[in-house]
Amino acid sequence: MIDSSSPLHISVTVMIVRSTDRWLRMTAVVVCAAGSAAAGETVDFSRDIRPILATHCYNCHGRDPHSRQAELRLDEREAASRELPSGARALVPGSVAESELVARIESTDPDTMMPPPEFKKPLTKRQIELLKAWVAGNAPYAPHWSFAPVADPPVPAAPADAALAAWPVDPLDRFVLDRLAKEGLRPAPPADRETWLRRVSLDLTGLPPSPEERAAFLADESPSARERVVDRLLASPRHAEKMALQWLDVARYADTNGYNNDEERTQWPYRDWVIRAFARNLPFDQFIVEQLAGDLLPSPTRDQRIATAFGRNHVLTTEGGVIHEEYRVEYVADRIQTVGTAFMGLTLQCARCHDHKFDPVAQREYFQLFAFFNSIPDPEVKYGKRLNVAEPFVQLRSHADEAALAAIRDRLGDAKPDDQTQKQLDAIDGRTVKVMVMADLPEPRPAYVLDRGQYDARRDEVEPAVPAFLPPLPEGVAKNRLALARWLVDPRHPLTARVAVNRWWEMLFGRGLVETAEDFGTQGAAPTHPELLDHLATSLVRGGWDVRALLKRIVLSATYGQSSRAAPESFARDPDNRLLARGPRFRLPAEVVRDQALFASGLLVERVGGPSVKPYQPAGLWEEVSVEHRAAYVPDAGDGLHRRSMYTFWKRTCPPPSMAIFDAPDRETCVVRRARTNTPLQALVVMNDPTYIEAAKALAVRSLAPESASGAADAAVVARMVRLLLGREASADERAVLAAKAAEFRGHFAADPAAARKFLAAGADADLEAPADLAAWTMVASTLLCLDETLTKE
Repeated sequence: MIDSSSPLHISVTVMIVRSTDRWLRMTAVVVCAAGSAAAGETVDFSRDIRPILATHCYNCHGRDPHSRQAELRLDEREAASRELPSGARALVPGSVAESELVARIESTDPDTMMPPPEFKKPLTKRQIELLKAWVAGNAPYAPHWSFAPVADPPVPAAPADAALAAWPVDPLDRFVLDRLAKEGLRPAPPADRETWLRRVSLDLTGLPPSPEERAAFLADESPSARERVVDRLLASPRHAEKMALQWLDVARYADTNGYNNDEERTQWPYRDWVIRAFARNLPFDQFIVEQLAGDLLPSPTRDQRIATAFGRNHVLTTEGGVIHEEYRVEYVADRIQTVGTAFMGLTLQCARCHDHKFDPVAQREYFQLFAFFNSIPDPEVKYGKRLNVAEPFVQLRSHADEAALAAIRDRLGDAKPDDQTQKQLDAIDGRTVKVMVMADLPEPRPAYVLDRGQYDARRDEVEPAVPAFLPPLPEGVAKNRLALARWLVDPRHPLTARVAVNRWWEMLFGRGLVETAEDFGTQGAAPTHPELLDHLATSLVRGGWDVRALLKRIVLSATYGQSSRAAPESFARDPDNRLLARGPRFRLPAEVVRDQALFASGLLVERVGGPSVKPYQPAGLWEEVSVEHRAAYVPDAGDGLHRRSMYTFWKRTCPPPSMAIFDAPDRETCVVRRARTNTPLQALVVMNDPTYIEAAKALAVRSLAPESASGAADAAVVARMVRLLLGREASADERAVLAAKAAEFRGHFAADPAAARKFLAAGADADLEAPADLAAWTMVASTLLCLDETLTKE
């Protein structure tokens, strides 16, 4: 019964609701006569209560027994309802007056109030009322949404409104429309065809459409025109590069080892494997298995062994005087953190020193996962070698070097090489690419629970195992990395498919259905469309983990095809577009900003794979972060200046600055969600970086070329420039304004030819005939490169 003396007078009905046949969810429907909770409001444990307990209570009253206070545990209903040493009960389901939890959160006495004042996380009045309503409603608990099994929910019925009923073109649209209807919102009108084409081209390939592709699409009036565009984009090598670019953040790929010395390494064949995997549309479950355990597959190919470089992309010390075992443990810990973040969306690293305070991962379970990766040799690497890589590694040589090496071996037999032969061997070794990969020791290395995670504080020995709250490993399998990889892609696993589809949704819409793509645990954000997330996850698994098929569905949907222009009411109610009442609009990633400029100007060199390249960057940066200022950055000449940005040499202690300013990570750890900022430094990069000045100059030349023979007006040059860069026609006002600016710039540079030549000297050499005219149009092109429309995917 509810205590009638409670300051919050309510009547309660407790219901058990089966949510789309996935799991039992208990909710309390609270009808309020007084208090801040709205009449008829549903208090949902997962949505309303767990976040409060996790943020304000679990630190002292959660899973970790070492930090638990007053013998009170609030993350489990039975434990929270037990009698405490004081004789009170924190939780008496159904009774607000008898629950000590309520008394403490309402107290104003610093000695008894909860959370304590020194915790500096006071509850709001709204949170207190929600907790009281939950207690009054019999205090139901529920499993965390992401830990529950995934099952395909029923597709919502079509709305009665005929216009809205005709809107969906894919079942996923029904889930979006159903949520919009519940919020009293309607979808935005479709984006125009030019906007959609640029949007989908940037999303699937990282490059805008060419004028020829645009013209062909606008001329194709058939119902399947968009599908043909999508099929062409997905089959392009550019698509494989775009997908690989996103994965390099996840895999913490870099061209140097990190730490103080930060020497060069040759992991780029792994990057090329990722590109090849997406190019052949390798099923995503196999993509995971090969990266975690390709070496353990039957008769593994060289490519499958290279795939396991995923587990060796971590930072690697070559510093003198380090304790080898300390760093070896750090390497294994990095692999656990990466697997947890990349495939399960869990902050497993939080359980290294103690039981996870928020998610059901014990410290012992962390080190059971640790045991899967503990038998990789990870030998110490000495500073000063030509390439500082650690065994095991795969060696890649040219056919000529392989033949020469075989001939030398045949000639020498068991004899030692003479000086001349040794020089030949050294030269071949100097050209050999060594890719660090995973392989296990002949005998497993014992693993232990480490006290506070410290490398030399061993406690109990542990065997490889998976957390108990997730499905178990199959009976009888060898408990190795291959078993772990196959366990991750088992259809029963509740996290892997959800995490994957959420990341691709974020790639297309700028925000995942779960905003915290890196954290699906209890501290992460709840999904805005949980049924849609599970529909996509089950669709991925049922479709054989076919990434292209899923992407095709999404980009051909009505949801994706909406205009990004928001009606005032829609924007006011949902400024971040979490409800998807309009199309995606967000600033392009760093690499796409640069690649777009090179592509529109005609400078982009499209060659897939190979060693990393060094485009322009400010002088002196490498020297400042290198030991004794020994490292110097020397930009490439020729094609290396204009390759796609994903091939740019990535030094961990000094990431490419023009990309770092646009929020690219340092690649020291696994990153699945980049920050997205808007700062003046970004404008300064586009206006002053030699790459962008060079691109502006080339765009000007390209726009002038077809017009110079005809002597067309400046407005025609503007029109072509806009067409090349933005994929649309310039308006009459735009042509007039930009033509006027060209005339103004022309006059300025005609009066100061030295300034024109100095401006045009940035980057590679250019034809400096009529420098005032070229400088003027370069300024116009630079202006267009800085436009919000250029830097943003509409």
